[in-house]
Amino acid sequence: MNTKRFIFSFMMVSVALWTFAQPISNRERDRFLQQVKENYTKTEVMIPMRDGVKLHTSIYTPIDSTENHPILICRTSYGTGSGENYYPLGKLNENSSYAKAKYIIVDQDVRGRYLSEGKFVQIRPLNKNIKTRTGKKALKDKVNIDEATDTYDTIEWLINNTYNNGNVGVWGLSLDGFYATMAASSSHPALKAVSPQAPVTDWFRGDDRHHNGAFTFLQTTNYLPAEEGERQGRGVTPLIVKNDVYQDYLKLGTFADADKLVGTTVSMWNDIKEHPDFDEFWKEHDARTSCFNLKPAILVVGGTYDSEDCYGAWGTYEAIKTQSPETELYLAFGPWYHGGWGSRNYRSLGNIYFGEGVSAYYQDNIEYPFFRYYLEGKGDKPDKVSVYYSGSNKWVISDTWPVDNVNYVPYYIHQDGSVSTELPTEINSSTSYYSDLSHPVPFTGQPTRVRSINYMTDDQRFASIRSDVISFCSEVLTDSLEIGGPIDVELFTSMTGTDADFIVKVIDVYPENFNYPREVYEKMPRYTMSGYQLMVRGEVFRGRYWNGFDKPEAFEPNKITPVNFRLYDVAHTFAPGHKIMIQIHSTWFPLIDRNPQQFINTYTATVDDLKNETISIYHQKDAATRIILPIIKK
Repeated sequence: MNTKRFIFSFMMVSVALWTFAQPISNRERDRFLQQVKENYTKTEVMIPMRDGVKLHTSIYTPIDSTENHPILICRTSYGTGSGENYYPLGKLNENSSYAKAKYIIVDQDVRGRYLSEGKFVQIRPLNKNIKTRTGKKALKDKVNIDEATDTYDTIEWLINNTYNNGNVGVWGLSLDGFYATMAASSSHPALKAVSPQAPVTDWFRGDDRHHNGAFTFLQTTNYLPAEEGERQGRGVTPLIVKNDVYQDYLKLGTFADADKLVGTTVSMWNDIKEHPDFDEFWKEHDARTSCFNLKPAILVVGGTYDSEDCYGAWGTYEAIKTQSPETELYLAFGPWYHGGWGSRNYRSLGNIYFGEGVSAYYQDNIEYPFFRYYLEGKGDKPDKVSVYYSGSNKWVISDTWPVDNVNYVPYYIHQDGSVSTELPTEINSSTSYYSDLSHPVPFTGQPTRVRSINYMTDDQRFASIRSDVISFCSEVLTDSLEIGGPIDVELFTSMTGTDADFIVKVIDVYPENFNYPREVYEKMPRYTMSGYQLMVRGEVFRGRYWNGFDKPEAFEPNKITPVNFRLYDVAHTFAPGHKIMIQIHSTWFPLIDRNPQQFINTYTATVDDLKNETISIYHQKDAATRIILPIIKK
């Protein structure tokens, strides 16, 4: 296998795996590699599955065999890396607790990927035809397979072909986090601990491919063609972008125009095109349908500023808590981008400083102790819930999420541009904006040739000054306001057309005299923080699903209509002297494709189908737009 191509593919799909979350020089890499080779032996095998398909598996076994050791598996679609000079340094470097404890590290290419046999299926659902998943009877079924059976068969082989202590753990990040979720359903008796990290969970309502039914234009045109198509390793974005994603995607047009570049070989791209609404296909591919009767202990990990799969981590935790109440369940969330918990030096994202040691604390006090307890039988059980609050920059430990003392408080917008807990008293009151699809609101204020992860913490003043963005702001806070949990949005709207998107942002407005201390600026780029508008959470909702995701419905022009949706969970503290801002607009380009603003299929729409319209948001007594904040009671 070509190692350079392997590394390039990782970078193109923006998967922040451990090796790449901790950039190291070639000299350091060579030193780490030599050290690993002195302590570990690498073996590459093709492990047979029950249907005869063989999966390429790299096994890193400690040379010290004076005692048996646990097995830690990552099943991946991103390539295990083949050859004697490829080692997963993130798990085996000199600072790794797993290397010090001499874990057997296993990486496996899933079906149809890289050196594994079989057919690759994106987010392959649990096979409903499998009646028995464990024991000899299960192994006799040579036809029905899924990711859970492949995990079972892999564990069975490893237990019988390596010197181990009989305990197995599985972890995975992003799409590999999906495979970890599926592994938990394998029911192999040796599987004791699983950690889905930023797991792909629901590609229609919240994760990479859609958010609340709205298509993630920029990310998906890059990712899916790179992963599945005839241009594997390149994506389509380099064919589109010459200078800036905003201008170049405007020139491109719509999904239908991108479709001409993608070709016919990208199966999930075609699935998106063929399933424009929330039908049985999407319901079946929701990983939460597998989160019942899970036997191993589970640690769900996510980042509050993860632009890819923040929704999936929260959703997976909630699904297991609800559907599998007997499972030993743990949750860890920090102020990370996608996979940022892999970098011990993580301290900031964009212009926002979170403090020192955020990820080191997670690695040393949460993740490794979790596996140590369940795989080695050492140490204490980790805390059930560990969540890091931005703003106050502190870890908060609790027994559940949301915490018991959360109070859901409605905050209303008003005609004068204010935000308060007071219900509007006006009989007729609204604010309108003109949504011009030839000049959509950009997702970032900075020119960029890529989907920068920094947009999650960008200064939103670039949007506040636009006429097609409406903003409402609270009075200056005299005390700290801590929020932890999901934010519900209840809009009342009307429009001159028949459809629209709604982007709602909850923003922390910094004081006019705010700046970081000098010692902080020594560690990160200097930016004028006075009056900064930090997007604590922003989310899009495709309006046609206002009456339910499974029954899209056109808006009646000029009729006041309720649109309710949820912004996934936050953990943030608004400090005294700050303000709470609510922003509302209807385009977020090219992060999200342009809704044609008429009730037609967005995947076949052309530029000629895009219609401008006037949208009104109401703040009157009988139609009071509000957000509901999860406030932590003191």
